[in-house]
Amino acid sequence: MTAADTVLNVSHLSLSSSVQKNLVSDVSFSIAPGECLGLVGESGSGKTITLRSILGILPPGIVLTGGSIEKHGSCAMIFQNPVSALDPLCPVVSQLVEVIRCHQKMSRESALVQADELLRMLDLPVSLERLDRYPGQLSGGQCQRIMIAIALACRPDLLLCDEPTTALDVTVQKQIIAVLRNLQHTLEFSMLFVTHNLAVASALCTSLCVMKQGTVVEKGDTKSVLSRPQTEYTKLLIRSVLPVPECGKEE
Repeated sequence: MTAADTVLNVSHLSLSSSVQKNLVSDVSFSIAPGECLGLVGESGSGKTITLRSILGILPPGIVLTGGSIEKHGSCAMIFQNPVSALDPLCPVVSQLVEVIRCHQKMSRESALVQADELLRMLDLPVSLERLDRYPGQLSGGQCQRIMIAIALACRPDLLLCDEPTTALDVTVQKQIIAVLRNLQHTLEFSMLFVTHNLAVASALCTSLCVMKQGTVVEKGDTKSVLSRPQTEYTKLLIRSVLPVPECGKEE
């Protein structure tokens, strides 16, 4: 795959801090148009700071010390905790309308029309079109759908997802995964999806990069990585997925 065939090309990326050098070392991957790449690994493996480096929003004290990041198109990001990512003092539809107006240079009336379309697309309550509400008045799943709507209002070629289902219960996780999958097919954007949950990754991602202690230890298409893992670390991650226990038969 050449750079011209990608929406994102990360080459030999290294990130360090004054406290701990080599937080991320020599990380390389590419994302093709329409692809969903999963960055998977345990907490502290470097997934999130790799993701944040792509948008240039690294935490204070962490710097890029090597490699390059090439983006061919626009990016938007969905953060891990939707409640903290939204402004608690501003109604959610107003926040969505503000993003639409800023990125698409629309009048307020036109932005309201597009906001209503996004609310319907994400199966949010129709009542929001008549009565706007604050983030604290919505469920976690509804706030996450608002965050997805805000990201899509930027019309991204690449959607960056920082564990967007972690703070949600399993039934809502399933709904959000289905929403993202359907929207990706409909709107034809690429995704970089960070998760430590292999079940989520297998349901959504077409390919995987497995990270351990700031390095990529294995990568390939999702089916191959999960069915024929090449490293002991990947095998350990797969074994760590808790199976559903079998119910014993009553005597």
